[in-house]
Amino acid sequence: MARHRWADVLRTTHPTTRHAGPMTAPTPVTTRQVPPRQLAWLRTEVADWTSQGLISPDQAERISTRYSADTHTRFSIGRVLLYLGGGFVGIGLIWLVAANLDQLSPVSRFVAVTLIWLAFLVGSEVLASRQASAALVGAARLLAALGIGAVLFQAAQSLQVPAFEPRLLGLWSAAALLHGYASRAYLPFLVGVVSGVAWWFTQPMWDEPSGLTVVMLFGAGSVLAAGLAVLHDGRIDPFAWTWRTVAAGMALLAMFAAAIPDIGGDGVVWSSWLVVALVAAGAVAAAAVATRPGTRALEPLGAVVVLVVATLIGLWTTGTDTSDIDTSDWLHAAVSVAAYVLLAVALVALGTVREHPPLIWMAMAGLVVFTTFQSFAVFAPIVTGAWLFVVLGTVFLGTGFLFDRARRELAEALDSDTSTSGSNEGQDR
Repeated sequence: MARHRWADVLRTTHPTTRHAGPMTAPTPVTTRQVPPRQLAWLRTEVADWTSQGLISPDQAERISTRYSADTHTRFSIGRVLLYLGGGFVGIGLIWLVAANLDQLSPVSRFVAVTLIWLAFLVGSEVLASRQASAALVGAARLLAALGIGAVLFQAAQSLQVPAFEPRLLGLWSAAALLHGYASRAYLPFLVGVVSGVAWWFTQPMWDEPSGLTVVMLFGAGSVLAAGLAVLHDGRIDPFAWTWRTVAAGMALLAMFAAAIPDIGGDGVVWSSWLVVALVAAGAVAAAAVATRPGTRALEPLGAVVVLVVATLIGLWTTGTDTSDIDTSDWLHAAVSVAAYVLLAVALVALGTVREHPPLIWMAMAGLVVFTTFQSFAVFAPIVTGAWLFVVLGTVFLGTGFLFDRARRELAEALDSDTSTSGSNEGQDR
């Protein structure tokens, strides 16, 4: 797919020049930073195109000077150590708060933790304004995002609020997300997403835990994250990447949990927080469909389908006695496997179209785990011993073959579409 992007760039920015009038001064070209591997690939291709006479040496030089290596994308031990150090310090601050710092009064503890957080918050933005190292700025922002959690937990202790209250996770997530969006910083945003996901499940389960509630929360989380991914596309791409990854993970977990026998035996246990979660997910999905029509709308709509199907499968109760498996158990397992395979194939297609490899790997890994679980939980009493592994291996081989073939056919279809659109654009010119 990277090859298609470069081909589009060449067609639009470096066409064969035909001057119909007097030549004008060339427009200054802004250098674009790309990952080093892509830049190395581009230079190799440009040299090959030049040797074949597809482009002139002057065009090759113009293409090469248009791009430079983005050194921030390189793996750096220093960057990893800075991030690890920031993470450990931030977690240590929260731990110190949890330890209650008996040497200080509650007010003194709150003031001390707040000052530390403000120092990290202001310091990170000062470093960013002075164009300091991206790794250093990221570590400082990570400390600030974790530090606000320490401030909230310390304030809760001062107000005699239990430290395990789910609302604290929600407040921490809101504060970190606000920091991330205000500064367009990824690490505070990531802290907000992680703490927000934790709150998403703990808050509705706080009073009325239920297996089917978990399934519905997974499905609603997928709808919410898919809608947010579509809304962020083309605006804040790193955030869209994260939301899309969360949506895929939630969808896979929803379908996995729904397939557990008798998980919905207690039915739907409604609570105000569960209703809020479903309404919020529906509102975001509706906003995504309304503001970003077209193929993008298929993502939140597909997540809605996952929510509905997972809930229906969860409500379909069967026996829990693995020594007595009847037709209903077989049918439940077959429908669950079919639904999960369709979801995995859809995620592979989405990962290919969106050039999002984690979706492909998540779908394949999830299918392996799901099939293994179903085999041992449902089919093991019937197909025992070595034959179970033979059957399971055959399923994996067949599924892997179908996955690889579907991925290749989709990639070839995209190749042909790109080539056709490129030729049409050339004819229009």
